[in-house]
Amino acid sequence: MIFEKAADFEDVEYSYISKESGGYISKNRNIFNFIDLNDFNQFVLEKSVFGTPIFKIGSGGNKLLVLSGIHGNELSSQIANLKLLNRYKDTKLSNTIYFIPFAAPVSTMKNERNYLGEDLNRSTHIKNSLSNRILKTIINLEIDFVGDFHTTAINSNPGFESIFASKSPTSESFLISTYMSRDTGSKSIVFPIAGESYNGAMEDECNIAGIPAITGEVVSPFGAVGKGSIRRSLAQMKSFLGYFGL
Repeated sequence: MIFEKAADFEDVEYSYISKESGGYISKNRNIFNFIDLNDFNQFVLEKSVFGTPIFKIGSGGNKLLVLSGIHGNELSSQIANLKLLNRYKDTKLSNTIYFIPFAAPVSTMKNERNYLGEDLNRSTHIKNSLSNRILKTIINLEIDFVGDFHTTAINSNPGFESIFASKSPTSESFLISTYMSRDTGSKSIVFPIAGESYNGAMEDECNIAGIPAITGEVVSPFGAVGKGSIRRSLAQMKSFLGYFGL
């Protein structure tokens, strides 16, 4: 994967995971109305028209990924990720942070959970699925830790603010979840073995591959932005990075 320098943002590099998944985020007013239209956000939205962009800031140290938009209609975490990316875009880091704010921009554009009828959080293990391409990118970039951020609606699964993790085969998933739970007040949901309850979840497949990962969930209606949900998702993302001293 070749990263390009963002011409107007010297500390930011970007590349594409897929050139088939692009969409006009601005067509989904439920998310677009919450995005500040500064020059950098317009740059990110423009890149998202052409596929799934991945952004890189910093070099060396731990390689971390902040991921959102695996489900296109979970809006608050995508907005929070964009806000976090804005926070770091002018920062000189001794670690490396990768950001994927919109995993499937076309699904976000349509305000749909699935990508081309496929649940990306149940298909990471399926060769050539979009989430499998994201996993392969994680492996190829030798990313060390992954935070995958979602929203959950009341009366859905899990239906409350939480951090998912597992104890095996990567025990640090559990340690990150424990830290984040104490830091944010989100409930920690820990499985003994990654993948034993769900097939194809991004977090599980990362852990199975030996890359410690967690899933963050905050409460918000699907397809909309619940009150305080952007702030809560951003708090989870900051806590994930905080575990590594960032």
